[in-house]
Amino acid sequence: MSTAQVTIAQDTAPALLTLQGLSKRYRTGDLALREVDLRVPEGQVLALIGPSGAGKSTLIRCINRLVEPTSGRVLLDGADIGSGNARTLRQHRRKLGMIFQEYALVERLSVMENVLSGRLGYTGFWRSWLRKYPQHDIDQAFDFLDRVGLAGFENKRADALSGGQRQRVGIARALMQSPRLLLVDEPTASLDPKTARQIMRLICELCRERGLSAVINIHDVALASQFADRVVGLHKGAIVFDGVPTTLDAAALTAIYGTEDWGTPASAKQDGASDRPPASPPLDTPLRVASATA
Repeated sequence: MSTAQVTIAQDTAPALLTLQGLSKRYRTGDLALREVDLRVPEGQVLALIGPSGAGKSTLIRCINRLVEPTSGRVLLDGADIGSGNARTLRQHRRKLGMIFQEYALVERLSVMENVLSGRLGYTGFWRSWLRKYPQHDIDQAFDFLDRVGLAGFENKRADALSGGQRQRVGIARALMQSPRLLLVDEPTASLDPKTARQIMRLICELCRERGLSAVINIHDVALASQFADRVVGLHKGAIVFDGVPTTLDAAALTAIYGTEDWGTPASAKQDGASDRPPASPPLDTPLRVASATA
């Protein structure tokens, strides 16, 4: 893959998250990540795009150590997440709020109990087991439920919610950690187009309101271009594009996904193929561009 098609976003702002030579090879021999170098400054919303199998989910899981990298380092505020003991890792993970594609809620518990589980890293096992959360945590949970549009849902069981509502619970739970960085894995994959836009907009608004950084793994190129400050494209485990949304042109999409007639609307194609890469926004459509990126 030619690197001539890559647009690299540069910034001198201090990095909240830094990946240095991050690689992951699974026991099957598959190389999921290839010496990835990446800097994410404070307050930036970064969309991670690429075809299935490009390494997007692996990268997010390596950051919070749900998957152990084969080599390389993950630095958060300059501290190596991979160094130290289990207690040190737990302290680092407090700063990382995870939002999962499949929501990862406890179905039999109420919405409020699921949201309060975001405080487990601070409350301790026995207090959480006995559901004895401090009043200020409970008050904050109510505030977050109101902010994500779920006021009045606190006593509903998680298994009684729609997909969009479950994702909103997951967002509120992540915010309860008081994180510095949100790691978001396919937040819109199981949602209808309208709900997907609402969820993506909500995540980005919350990041900007609270000064959070975010790394969002997302298949929908149009949503990534519309809402993110920066887009990073992965292909076969390597970064092949890094830039602001307006530079995500046909050449960049080809570098990420492979050859395709990116200027032709999907509805105009004759073959009716259903396995084509995610549709990009029209290349002449004005996009909102955030400030300079890392």
